[in-house]
Amino acid sequence: MAALLLSTVPMGTSAKQEMDRFWDKNARLSRPVSPHISIYKWSLPMMMSITHRGTGVALSAGVSLFGLAALVLPGDYASYLDLIKSLSLGPALIYSAKFAIAFPVMYHTWNGIRHLAWDLGKGFKIPEVYQTGYIVLALTLLSAAGVASL
Repeated sequence: MAALLLSTVPMGTSAKQEMDRFWDKNARLSRPVSPHISIYKWSLPMMMSITHRGTGVALSAGVSLFGLAALVLPGDYASYLDLIKSLSLGPALIYSAKFAIAFPVMYHTWNGIRHLAWDLGKGFKIPEVYQTGYIVLALTLLSAAGVASL
């Protein structure tokens, strides 16, 4: 009972005083501001979640920019394809560019299917999360390489 009384906040302190006391204590103990990137151990599910959000934003921005370009730029799609062909880019560079476009599409697609399985309540155990993560990465690389080779 005495320990409980010692840990309670004395009556009459303001919220500002309590916040000051809290931050002073954390500064004195050299604690990081939580949650802080330095206290997390990076894991496959964490990186895949961040990448899924990033590819979603990138794909949305890409489609929006492509649509805007189609509206405001002169000429049509065929004329821009002819322009790219006239640059005589090597096959390795063309394949790399196609792979760079295909990768986020394939990753977001396969990881989206994984999320749909989670919506059905499947695959929540930690070993399954890692297993499906590795499957998504393998399918992403294979399908992106296949699409880029078309």
